Amino acid sequence: MKTFYHSCVYATLMVSPAAAQDIQLQFPVSIYGTPGYIDVPSAEMFPDGQLQLSSSFRNDTQFYALSFQITPRLLGTFRYAIARGFDGNGKGDRFDRSFDVKYLLADETNYLPGVAVGLQDFGGTGIYSSEYVVASKHFADDRLVLSGGLGWGRLGTYNGFSNPLSALGTSFSDRNLSVKPVEEAGKLSTGDWLSGDAAFFAAASYQVNNRLRIAIEYSSDAYVNEVDRTEFEHKTPFNAALSYGFKNGAELSVYALHGSEMGFMATLPINPQKPKFTSGIEEAPPALLPARTAALSWDANSVQTKDSPLFAALKDQGITLEGISIEGTISTVRINNGRYPAQAQALGRTARVLANNLPKDISTFRIESTANGVTTSRTILRRADLEALEYDLDGSWRTFARAKIEDAPKTQATSISGTYPKFDWRVTPYLEPALFDPDNPVRADFGIQLAASVTPARGFVLSGAIRQPLTGNLDASTRSSNSDLPHVRTDSVEYAKQSDLEIKHLTAEYFFRPGRNLFGRITAGYLETMYGGLSTELLWKPVNSPLALGAEINYAKKRDYDQLFGFQSYDIVTGHASAYYDLGRGYLGQVDVGRYLAGDYGATFSLDREFDNGFSVGAFFTLTDVSFDDFGEGSFDKGIRFNIPLDWLTGTATKGGYGTTIRPVLRDGGARLDVRNRLYGVVRGTQTNELEDRWGKFWR
Repeated sequence: MKTFYHSCVYATLMVSPAAAQDIQLQFPVSIYGTPGYIDVPSAEMFPDGQLQLSSSFRNDTQFYALSFQITPRLLGTFRYAIARGFDGNGKGDRFDRSFDVKYLLADETNYLPGVAVGLQDFGGTGIYSSEYVVASKHFADDRLVLSGGLGWGRLGTYNGFSNPLSALGTSFSDRNLSVKPVEEAGKLSTGDWLSGDAAFFAAASYQVNNRLRIAIEYSSDAYVNEVDRTEFEHKTPFNAALSYGFKNGAELSVYALHGSEMGFMATLPINPQKPKFTSGIEEAPPALLPARTAALSWDANSVQTKDSPLFAALKDQGITLEGISIEGTISTVRINNGRYPAQAQALGRTARVLANNLPKDISTFRIESTANGVTTSRTILRRADLEALEYDLDGSWRTFARAKIEDAPKTQATSISGTYPKFDWRVTPYLEPALFDPDNPVRADFGIQLAASVTPARGFVLSGAIRQPLTGNLDASTRSSNSDLPHVRTDSVEYAKQSDLEIKHLTAEYFFRPGRNLFGRITAGYLETMYGGLSTELLWKPVNSPLALGAEINYAKKRDYDQLFGFQSYDIVTGHASAYYDLGRGYLGQVDVGRYLAGDYGATFSLDREFDNGFSVGAFFTLTDVSFDDFGEGSFDKGIRFNIPLDWLTGTATKGGYGTTIRPVLRDGGARLDVRNRLYGVVRGTQTNELEDRWGKFWR
């Protein structure tokens, strides 16, 4: 330990502040992936909306953590730990999944520290379970941070004392610190929270320069389970770490743990609000021409054909003109946006093309947005507003304030002949991961996918996708289903083992508008990897309302494991009633109530945070009439999901992206059919709330 401390001092002398680049290190991150030091937490929070990836390695133990700053005061963390030799008298390994939550009670002021409370491993097997209250204060121009707090659970095992909360009741006096069996993971042991012995901890970090930081701590974690089950030795409560920062915000750390082990940690921040290309690298939009010179080649006879200059000008912008009508001074057009992730950007470019190609006596543009062939909203813009606000410093907001957005249950634009049928196809690589498997943290297949679609008429889509895996280990799992429920998801590995060329989906879809504020969908065919059948859906979504209500009824039949054309005998009727609410500030809540694939009844609760650039992070959990014991490992279905839009990564105006869902464990309870193009996701991008969030792209 002395050697490590001497190394820290020597390194600080060798790297002078003047020699470092102007890089601002973040505050320390603990081995558990949360703001802290080594073992113990701090009261600090990550920047709002930030994702934090971290990995920590020491002898026989690995931690992989994903933290998300849900709000400025609320932090959530999912962690996967591999503890070698933890089970079976040192012969078995423990693969542990756990969740943390932390809340900032009080902000730091000039005189008072910030104060936070947290629950660590509150839904796992309890290996790392603890609760804490911690305070942190900055000094010396924020280079020095001092923290101290009170911990329970693991953080109450070294130099612990009787719980001060015992004065409130005897239930706070005792606590069972034994580790739960894996089968009981997922249950919330609320009776243990803040109970048992408590202990004090303290820590300090000092930023030597813009790249180098040292940290020391007095830890109240005695590593009781590790000492009992493994060869870990707890020699001292003092730990120390040395961290080096990189320009992209990543950090590498080396730490000494309790005088007996050395470890290494890497952290990487990802801020969804700061894409790699903040300004975009798409071609500039057309500038507005003076009204008197615009549309000098106007030909009223050809405007409703694919040969018109207007059609060609919009096509150059990645927008398809599907219909147009002109009545007096008003022009109504129906468009399909094939390029821009932000519909507001497509509206802005369409408006400028219209102004440059239609006669000057056309003073109002009514632009109908479409999704899968049906009209979803109508945006009304005045030519005079475009001309007045094109170079206005606050032009985006003023344009939105003057625009009118309304429902469009029926198109008011005459269709352009030859628009349908439409054909589309693409060959792309694919990556299908299965993260944090109970027996292996990373499983994935990589291969080639061919997708094609035919749209014979508005709202009618025939599509399919086939995949050929090239490499991967999804089929290497030896985990067999022990579920007492119908195996609606737990035998998913059989689909990887017994298939080669795969039909990912093969469907016929029909989208329609039954009436004002109403949207409908009918899908039939091979709906997803494991199921085929029929899916029907109805959605009520007023264009200017944050609330939407939906209903879905499905008949699902289980597909053969080879993922070709055959079916197994299992079939079921499922259905859900859904409520969606845009909570504002990027938060979207959703509740689905109904019957799931295993025949169980219950509800799924979801909360997503969506950023204006399309990046989203969310979490969900499902509770049904299946008991925790019958559900099995994990106790109930839950998970984290995220979506990274392609333009966030590349800066180009391109639709699409990569999304995935991380579940601690995949079981049969609470399993829902995975149907493509559910209506809420199809519709909302062209309606008021979403348009407002991304209206900054209007003039781009």
